Amino acid sequence: MRDALREVLARNKAGEGAGIYSVCSAHPLVIEAAALQVLADGGDLLVEATSNQVDQFGGYTGMTPAQFREFVYTITDAAGLDRDRVILGGDHLGPNRWSGQDAATAMDHAEDLVRAYVAAGYTKIHLDCSMSCADDPTPLTDAIVAERAARLMRVAQEAELSDAVPVSYVIGTEVPVPGGAHETLGELTPTSPEAARETIRAHQEAFAAHGVSEAWNQVVAMVVQPGVEFDHVQVVDYRPERTGGLQQVIADQSLVFEAHSTDYQTEERLRALVVDHWAILKVGPGLTFALREALFALAAIEDELLPVADRSGLRAVIEQVMLDDPTYWQSYYEGDPDEQALARKYSYSDRIRYYLPNPRIVAAIDAMFAGLDRVGIPEPLIGQYLPDQFWRVRDGILAPRAKDLAVDRVRDVLRLYSAACAVA
Repeated sequence: MRDALREVLARNKAGEGAGIYSVCSAHPLVIEAAALQVLADGGDLLVEATSNQVDQFGGYTGMTPAQFREFVYTITDAAGLDRDRVILGGDHLGPNRWSGQDAATAMDHAEDLVRAYVAAGYTKIHLDCSMSCADDPTPLTDAIVAERAARLMRVAQEAELSDAVPVSYVIGTEVPVPGGAHETLGELTPTSPEAARETIRAHQEAFAAHGVSEAWNQVVAMVVQPGVEFDHVQVVDYRPERTGGLQQVIADQSLVFEAHSTDYQTEERLRALVVDHWAILKVGPGLTFALREALFALAAIEDELLPVADRSGLRAVIEQVMLDDPTYWQSYYEGDPDEQALARKYSYSDRIRYYLPNPRIVAAIDAMFAGLDRVGIPEPLIGQYLPDQFWRVRDGILAPRAKDLAVDRVRDVLRLYSAACAVA
């Protein structure tokens, strides 16, 4: 049975500069765009769900791991991508979702979480026990984090499917808050070589103590901070000269690095990350940010083409839905009401992504797509608002349909990742 993930990671370790990007999104148009990009470029599609999105109780998407698997397969099947080219992963799996409870209760939930992911056929699992629970010290020591990861590893090993590709595990926790930083960023320091070595040592000792030493052979990557991040309005770019010592840590290990928060890096810097053995590049908000750009562009085209009574009012709907329920943006966006309003629309943190599944927003998007397709979108308006898509329409490789234009805008981001990972 082909193990696509380990194949590409082995090529990276061998110095071939190969990598794989991980699509961290539950939006159907993003997953469709990713499937189409893989079909165009070759390679395999890695889709990951976080413990906040998908858990045994449903997460904020309302889906369990098994339900999310079928959700992804429905989209990739429709796109024509074979299932053996789809790799499913679980990100930040641990007690984080229940950190407000005591550690014993949170870890019981975490065990059930990991068991549900592995039993559902996910073959890439990131064990993340870094967040303190209600009765924990802050921050946690490496020993506590590793001990809890080893406990989850034992559960995962017991749940592995005998007829599936062996699960590949990722350790390490030195990452910013998933989805971008809350605060304005200053200088960002990469993980020190000493801290990376300590992570490895602590996990190996904890695995041995829990009787899962052999499982270390299934640990394929470690999350460390390469010095990349984004906040609301700026991006901290990767600087290879700052990570030379860190790269030496894995020179004599079977591991590669996994990079989180790579959204909005340039193709050149993404490529440098892969060459420097960050063989797994995570991207999420950057994809829904591009989708939002396309939706806003199409809303502007709608204003040009349709009478007021026939318009979807998408932008106003999104704004009202976010104001009605500020749960997912209020603690992120500081400032006065005008500054918050600007951030709700345009922040790199892209908190809009949490609201896109809202039925009112889904209905507005569907209405906008239908209205634009009914009247037809003239090429000059595509050129005005979606210039890259304009040239593909002119070349006859992209249909001037609203949904197709939006999906292709998301693919613009994925094209950068594909090139950086030497897929194309």
